[in-house]
Amino acid sequence: MTVWIAIAATAVGCYLVKLLGLLVPAGALERPLVRRLAALLPVALLAALTAQQTFSTGHHLELDARGAGLAAAAVALLLRAPFLVIVGAAVLVTAGVRALGG
Repeated sequence: MTVWIAIAATAVGCYLVKLLGLLVPAGALERPLVRRLAALLPVALLAALTAQQTFSTGHHLELDARGAGLAAAAVALLLRAPFLVIVGAAVLVTAGVRALGG
């Protein structure tokens, strides 16, 4: 029964957050600082998620093949490679490091 209470509380919470976003006056959203934050926040969240998924295992930091793949993707990005080449480079380097035992 407590699982259903948690599900219902989560659903209500999500609905209230969505409703709160709709109740914000339009004038508040047109301020330069708010517009800048809205543009930068998704990038920061994606970077944090990438770092967390790449360098952690549970509660421990770990540098393994995923870090090498991320480095290869960064190099390909700096070389202005197309997106599929960036992903392919990350996959190949990660697989190669894992195959070599890293």
